[in-house]
Order: sequence, then C-alpha cells, then structure tokens
Amino acid sequence: MLKRFMALSASLLLVGGLLAGCGGNNNNNAANNTAGTNGAENTATDSSKPVTINMFTASPEYTDAFNAYIAEYKKVKPNVTINLEIMQADYNTVLKSKIAAGSTPDVFQTTAGGDIDTFAEYSADLTNEPLAAAMTDAVRSNMSSTDGKVLGLPVKGNLFVLMYNKKLLADAGITEVPKTTAEMDDAITKLEAKGITPFANAYKEWWVWKHIFQHFVDAAATDAGTDAKTLVADFIAGKTTFADHPVLKDNFFNFIDTTVKHGTDKPLERDSNAEVSDFALGKTAFMTGKGAWDEEAIKKITPDFDLGIAGYPVSDKAEQSQIITGADQALRINKDSAVAAETIEFFNWLYTSDYGKSWFSTVAKVIPPIKDAPMPDLQMPKEMEEILKTEKSGDLSVNYSLDTFHQKFGELMQAYIGGSKTKDQAIDEIQKAWIQFGSAQ
Repeated sequence: MLKRFMALSASLLLVGGLLAGCGGNNNNNAANNTAGTNGAENTATDSSKPVTINMFTASPEYTDAFNAYIAEYKKVKPNVTINLEIMQADYNTVLKSKIAAGSTPDVFQTTAGGDIDTFAEYSADLTNEPLAAAMTDAVRSNMSSTDGKVLGLPVKGNLFVLMYNKKLLADAGITEVPKTTAEMDDAITKLEAKGITPFANAYKEWWVWKHIFQHFVDAAATDAGTDAKTLVADFIAGKTTFADHPVLKDNFFNFIDTTVKHGTDKPLERDSNAEVSDFALGKTAFMTGKGAWDEEAIKKITPDFDLGIAGYPVSDKAEQSQIITGADQALRINKDSAVAAETIEFFNWLYTSDYGKSWFSTVAKVIPPIKDAPMPDLQMPKEMEEILKTEKSGDLSVNYSLDTFHQKFGELMQAYIGGSKTKDQAIDEIQKAWIQFGSAQ
C-alpha cells in the first residue's frame, strides 16, 4: 500500500486555500500503541499527564477558528496542548514525506471520498465513536471507506453551487434563475443587453473545474439510470466513455465555452481571489466553480451584496439543476500515534459538546457537518435550507475520484480553453487520466 501511495504522491496536490497544516511530531508511531483505534472503550485517558497533540492541516482560512477551539479545549483539559501548524502550497508533499519517514502527524488532512481509502492504513477507525454518530448521514458516508469504516472527520459541511447576483438579474428583467440551458441562453442575452458581463471565472485554478464538472456527472448518471458513484467507477474501469453521455461530451463543454465567451477577460489569468472580487464588486452576474466558503469574502468587499445560489443548468431538464452538499475535506487521526486516545477524546468533545455544536456556525461560520447544530448566520446556508425543503441535493461526485485525477482534469481543461488541445483531444486524455489516476484501488 505504501509503495502505491508514494507512486500516487508525485501528482496528488490539493487545492490551495481549502486546506491547512501542522507539524513537529514527537508523539507519533508508538508501534505497540493501538489505543483509540477501535471505539469509545479505548478512549479513557489520564487527565494528569501532559499530552501534546500535533495537528498538520491545510486550511489557512480556518486558522483563527481552529485556534479558538484549541484554546477552549485547554479550559476543559489543561493537560492537553495542541500544536497547530498551517501549510498550504507544499502541504501534500510534506505530508507524504512525513508518512514515508515514519513520522505521520497525530492529526492530518486529506480530501474525502476516494482518498479515505488511500490513507486508510494510517487512519484510526472512528466507526464506534460518539463523533461518528454525531455526523449527518451524508457526511458520514463521505468520511467512510469502501468497507464502511469511518476513517475521517469532516472539517466542515460544504455547498457547491452556481452563485448569482440577485440585483443584476433583476436589473436585466430576469425573474427566475435559469435552470435549463435554454433559460441560461436567454438570461445571457438579457444581461448583455444591459451591459452586464454574465460570468466570473477562476480558470487559472485547477480545482474549480471539478466543482463545475460534478454537476454534469450527476446529470449523466441520472440519464444513464444509475448513480454517480457507479458512473464514476465505470469511467475509472474504462467501461464507459464520454460518447455514451451527451451531458458530458456536449453540454459540459458547451457550458464552459459559454462561460469563456460571455465571461471576464483572460480567464486563464483569473484566480480564485480575482473571481471573488469581480463578482463581489458587481462586475458579473454569475460566479462559477465555487461554494459556501466564499460568502464571507464576498460580504467583506460588499457587505450588502444580495447573493443567490442555484444548481447549474446542465441540460433541458430543470430538475437536473441541483445544488450539491456534503463534506469534501477530512481530518485523519494517526492510528499509530502515542496520543491517539487523547486525540479521539478531543474530537469527541468537539463534535458532541455544546461548544462544538456552536463552533461550526458561530466561530468557523461554516455549514455544520453534524446533527442538531445551528446554521451560521449567512445567506447561502439559509438559502440552502430553503431549497432543500422542496428539492433534493445532488451527489458530491468529486469524492468518487482522487484529486490526482481532478488536478489532471483541470490542467486538461485549461489546455482546452487555452487552445492547445481540441475538445476531442481533451476528452481522450481525460478518459485516460480517469483510468490511470481515478481510484486508490
């Protein structure tokens, strides 16, 4: 497994800005210590001895929020010190180096879904812990391996949508957010007639592509009479191709072409921050490839911004335009850590205590990944709740492929819109990449 993992490591990079890090591990890899790996019965700890837990994560946007719960836990367990190290650009390279050197951090971060299996041999089994019972069903599924073990902790719940500026749509006489491709074409015509640029994009980032693509994958799965997990598995196994799915072969590429033609200039030079700025300043009506994590940045630029969310118009079927919810980032507890039991006890506290339940919404200001926790006082989560009263959430299908694949996919799409690859060339190489990099198996 380690040999396969290290082979994957050269091309496995996580999105900058979605993760954060922590190092300096002096308490890990006690070869005979299995405490905390098989359920709550192993998590009784000595509250008198000094304990140091080293967290290695990759979510710099949550640095203050993480430090807040670390400080709060110090009041609960004065003997426990939690060291938080934040890393971004080289996070994966450093993490893999630590694992290869036998110094796996007490807590580390990966993507969810397929990567739950990639890192399974380093992760404590949390299936029978109170924190696992506290997770929502969808999030628990995102944190589980193929054999059903809960091996990860959700950093947050997430929401993936097409964002829109309610004021600009109203100014253009658009009374309903477009749900079909024809409705989007009509909206573009109306927006441009008012001198409004339809789309803000961040196509310099490889990771935004997967957030758009998953909406089309969900639609393709529905059209094929299956689920997204099965469809992605079939692509990875080489059992199906884009030619079998017009929503992917045609609609997805048509949508990307549309966003480039009717979007901000120089799309390959626009990164995430530039896209948020373009959108927040009212320069565009829609923002692609992003999610709930952007709301605070938008509101910092324009506090009274009236933000709307919707699924992507992926076809001529309005019901296929769905928002997507779930958890795409996971914390892992090193099963061989000398402080595994104390670490599990800490996260049980965070996921079940009154403080923890409020931490997600009031401190981190994210969608809680646990049951019975309030939503943050933000516009997107509130709109999500309203939408989900009458509509289903789409499947978080990015979780069914590794980020090794998603990075290659993003690079190929950048080559496509940059003109160095034709559509057919991009599709051919995407299919090959899915087979080569798509799964940990």
